[in-house]
Amino acid sequence: MVTIQDLAQAALNPSPVGLALAVLFALLIPLFLHRFIFQSSGLTTLPSVLLIGPSGSGKTALLTLFERGNHAPTHTSQTPLAVECSLPVGTRAGSDKYRSVNDPTNQAHKKFLLMDTPGHGKLRHHAIKNITNPQNLKGIIFLVDAATLSAGDDALRQTADYLHDVLLILQKRNVKVLKELPVLIAANKMDLFTALPAALVRSSLEAEITKVRDSRSKGLLDSGIGMGDVDDEKDDWLGEMGSKEFKFSQMEEFDVSVEVSGGNVLGGGGASVDKWWKWVSERL
Repeated sequence: MVTIQDLAQAALNPSPVGLALAVLFALLIPLFLHRFIFQSSGLTTLPSVLLIGPSGSGKTALLTLFERGNHAPTHTSQTPLAVECSLPVGTRAGSDKYRSVNDPTNQAHKKFLLMDTPGHGKLRHHAIKNITNPQNLKGIIFLVDAATLSAGDDALRQTADYLHDVLLILQKRNVKVLKELPVLIAANKMDLFTALPAALVRSSLEAEITKVRDSRSKGLLDSGIGMGDVDDEKDDWLGEMGSKEFKFSQMEEFDVSVEVSGGNVLGGGGASVDKWWKWVSERL
C-alpha cells in the first residue's frame, strides 16, 4: 500500500509531471487574479466619447476646453488625440442619478476619455477606426461650423457627405458589439452673425444628406453595381429604404439617436457649451 511518506517523497522528487504542473500554475494564477479580482474591483477602461467633424469646425478647441476648463491656442490636428476629462462641478453622470450625493463612487463616474480625430478627408480613417472598433464608446459628437452651412455652400456639401458616411457605418454596424449609440451634432460658432440656428442646421443637413444619398444611389445604378441585388442596395441606402427625404429620426430604427444642439466653444456672445456637457453627462 502507498503510504503518506511515499506520496510526500513523490511530490518532492523532481519529475516531468511535477514541473509541467508548476509551470501551468505559474501561468494560470496571474490570469485568474486579473480576471476575477482586478476586473471585479472596477479597474476597467474609462467610458469614451468620440469627437469628429470636418476641419475648421473647432474640435481641438472643444477638446482643450473640456480637458482644461478654459481656452488655449490650437492648430489643425494631424493625428488623433485622447485626453481624460472630468464633468464640471455640479454635473452628475447619468449612471449616478439614483445614487446619493454623498456616495463616494460619484467622483469615479465623472471621468471619461474624449477622443479627437483629424477632420481632413485623407485622415478621416482614424474616426472610422474608432467607430468600427469601439472601446467602451458611449457617444459621438459630430462638430460642425454653423456659420458655413448656408444653402449652396461647398462646406455644407462636404459636411453632409462626411456625416452620411458616419451614419451609414453606424447603420451597418454589428449590434452585438455596439448596441445603442447616440450622436450629437454640435453646431459650433453660434456667436457669429452668419451662424444658422440649430433647427436650420438640422434641416439643412437633412436636405443635403438626401442629395448625397440620391447621388450615390444613382451612381451605383449608372455603373451597374448592385443591379438585381436588393440586399446590396439596402446596405448602401441610409435611413428608411425608398424614402424620398432623409430625416435623422429614421436612424432610430437602427438604434442610433441623433440630436442637434447649438453652442459656442470660444465663449463671448451666443450660446455656451452647457448643453453639450449635459449631453455627455447623460451618456456616462
